[in-house]
Amino acid sequence: MPKRETVEAFVAMVESNQHDLAIEKFYAEDASMQENGAPARSGPDLLVAHERKVLAAAKEVRSQCVRPVLIDGDTVVIHWIFDFVFRDGKTLHVDELAHQTWRGEQVLRE
Repeated sequence: MPKRETVEAFVAMVESNQHDLAIEKFYAEDASMQENGAPARSGPDLLVAHERKVLAAAKEVRSQCVRPVLIDGDTVVIHWIFDFVFRDGKTLHVDELAHQTWRGEQVLRE
């Protein structure tokens, strides 16, 4: 079960648009991540590479956590709002609930 301080540090890192560094710091070596309708991605190298690719394509990113962050044992649910302005001029607004399973102080699944 993660400490609230750990989850808040994770949220702060993502809100400062350090998505890739948050994965490096807070995700387990055997972590996996899956978007709705997409296959799961596993392993820190692949997870970090995916985030860096998305961030590199964006010229502007706004990442906001809508509080409260829900923590119940090893389950954490975070309401995120992400706004991207990409280098090609396209925009993307994402309003999501991230459902995470933590193992100790690290994200195992999202």
